[in-house]
Amino acid sequence: MANSALCVKDLVVERGGREVLHGISLDVPPGEITALLGANGAGKSTLVMAACGMLLAKSGSVSADGQEMLGQSPEAVRRKGVAIVPEGHPVLNLSVLDNLRAAALMHSRADADHEVAAALEVFPELRPRLQVGGQNLSGGQKQMVVVAQALICRPRYLLIDELSFGLAPAIVQRIGNTIAMIAQRGVGVLLIEQFTTLALKLAARAYVMERGEIAFCGDADELRRRPEILHGAYLATARRPPN
Repeated sequence: MANSALCVKDLVVERGGREVLHGISLDVPPGEITALLGANGAGKSTLVMAACGMLLAKSGSVSADGQEMLGQSPEAVRRKGVAIVPEGHPVLNLSVLDNLRAAALMHSRADADHEVAAALEVFPELRPRLQVGGQNLSGGQKQMVVVAQALICRPRYLLIDELSFGLAPAIVQRIGNTIAMIAQRGVGVLLIEQFTTLALKLAARAYVMERGEIAFCGDADELRRRPEILHGAYLATARRPPN
């Protein structure tokens, strides 16, 4: 893969003294959505946390456009153009407006109001809710806020962990359409999902994780044609013996 990509190579991560990622390698090219699929416990969120500096890795490499990021702080990773939308759409118990302004200040954006206005162009549904506290938003509104916060970083690569978590299908479709638009603007997106229908609809390429390893890498169309690949990975994870 050329340097113009988010590249994970031979990533090994231990948690609680046990190896949970066993040499993971994947590439996220700019301007495309890449799906990362697998059952709960397959290691998807661990990979995201290690890639974004939230979790130490034992070995391997994570680079963005040729710049190594492994072992760096989350702030340093963001400065290199990699932003995360974490699972569970967490927001601060501040107003929507202050949540967005906080993201602009965190990323040292000089004109916070301009950045907030740009984010609201993406999610105009948030305009009537600007003075509403984060904890009083619906799940879909919270997810919009968290995606908007990530966009204020002006990322080259966006890692989205469990986009559909706890959301109504119509909201998932709405935010999914926005993610597709973001990719069309040149951002590389890694879409991490347990549920596969939307991810395979949006993605050009897909990886399937099983027990901390890559069980499949190929075109998303192939996974749509061969659902037995996904079924096998999900069943294998479900049958895994207790730790």
